[in-house]
Amino acid sequence: MSQSFQLEIVTPRRIVFNGAVVSISCPGESGRFQILYNHAPFLSALVIGKVEITEESGYSSSYAISGGVSQVFYNKVLILADTAEKSNDIDLLRAEAAKSRAEERLNAQLQDLDIERAKAALHRALNRLKIAQKA
Repeated sequence: MSQSFQLEIVTPRRIVFNGAVVSISCPGESGRFQILYNHAPFLSALVIGKVEITEESGYSSSYAISGGVSQVFYNKVLILADTAEKSNDIDLLRAEAAKSRAEERLNAQLQDLDIERAKAALHRALNRLKIAQKA
């Protein structure tokens, strides 16, 4: 029997996940990290990437996130994500359209273009596509 702990993934719009898990893997600002039962208290900034969870039942799932923070405290993990989408809930057409828009902005090189913002939009779209295609 594996030891589980509580995970909650929250965005500004909704609670994306709330349940018992045995493992979480997250894209931290300093690199990927994994959280298991009895992990030491921990706080980390999250970057665009994939959150992978294994539930108590053994079911594994992936979420595309676009940054945020994670907090581990006495076998409770809270992920406050800017956005989070389960891999099989990602709308591929919408993600492709976002990728195309970001690429068009970057290729146009308009004088008032916020290049970093356009690059971030492209990175988010590519992350969503990559995670959705592995679902």
